[in-house]
Amino acid sequence: MEEVPREHTKYDAGVTRHFLTGEELTADELTELLDRADFLKRDRWASAQLSGRSVALVFEKPSTRTRISFEVGVHELGGHAVVLREGEMQLSRGESTRDTALVLSRFVHAIAVRTFADSLLEELAEHSSVPVINMLTDGHHPCQVLADLQTIRERFGKLEGLKLAYVGDGNNVANSLILLGAKAGLQVAVATPPELAPDLAVVERAGDRVHVTTDPAEAADGAHVLYTDVWVSMGDEAEAERLRSLLAPYQLNEALLELARPDAIVLHCLPAHVGEEITEGLLYGERSAVFDQAENRLHAQKALLELLLGPPSRSLPASG
Repeated sequence: MEEVPREHTKYDAGVTRHFLTGEELTADELTELLDRADFLKRDRWASAQLSGRSVALVFEKPSTRTRISFEVGVHELGGHAVVLREGEMQLSRGESTRDTALVLSRFVHAIAVRTFADSLLEELAEHSSVPVINMLTDGHHPCQVLADLQTIRERFGKLEGLKLAYVGDGNNVANSLILLGAKAGLQVAVATPPELAPDLAVVERAGDRVHVTTDPAEAADGAHVLYTDVWVSMGDEAEAERLRSLLAPYQLNEALLELARPDAIVLHCLPAHVGEEITEGLLYGERSAVFDQAENRLHAQKALLELLLGPPSRSLPASG
C-alpha cells in the first residue's frame, strides 16, 4: 500500500469537525484515515502535525488502552495531552457542560471525552469551537472500531464484502461496529439476546449491510471475523447476575469458530474475562488478532487527530 503523505487530509479550517458516532466520516474519508493509520504504524514518528497544540483528555470512566493510546498518540504527533480524571474538573461540582465547552475551547485545540451519557458529549460538541472526540460513551465507541477496521484490513487486505459476526451484548461497541462496519463495506451480523439487542435506530441507519439475530451460530456461519465484548460493562455491575444469565449461550468459543471460515480471526476490544465471553484458547490462540487490535488504537487515533485538527497553524482556537 502506498505511503500517505501528511497533506492527504481534506481540511477546511473554517469548519469544526466532531467525531461522536463515526457517521461524521464519509466512506472515502474512512478509507483515507485507515491508509494514514497504516502509514503511521510503519513510522510512528513520521508526523508532528500536533506540534504546539494541546488536547484535553477527559475521563469520567476508568481506562487503560484509551488513556494510554491517546496520550501517547498526542505526544508522538508533537502535541501536549492534558489528562483530566473524574473529580478533577468543576463539572463534578455542578459547572454546566456548556460553560465547560466554552472554556476548554479557549485553552485547547481538541477535547476527547470518555463518559457515560451520549447527551453530555453532544452538548459539549454543540458549544465547542474545537473538535470533540468520543473516546467512549454508553451508546458508541467509534475510536475502538477504527482500530478494529485497521486490524481486519491488515489480515485480509480489504474490508468490502467481508463478514463480521459480533456475539454478545448489543452495547456501544456493537452499535459502532454496525455503523462504521457498514460504511466500510462489511456485512455485519449481530447475535444478541432480545433483551440486549443493539440500538434499533442504529441498525436502521446502517441499512441492509446489517443482520441482527438471536442465534450465535447463524451469525458465525461463514464469518471472516468473530468479535465479542465483556458481558458486564462499566456501570452495569448491579445487573451482573442477570447479564451473565442472558449471555451464557453467547460465549465466543471453539464451537463458534468451527462455523466460521478457515481463515477467520478473533477480535475482542478488551478487557477480557476468560471463561465468560471468550475462551482462553480463542483469546490467546493462533487465530487471535486481539493484541494487534489493541495496538492499532494508537495508530488509528493518531490518523483521526490529524484529520480533525488539520494542518498546523499558529492561530489559537476560536473563542467560544
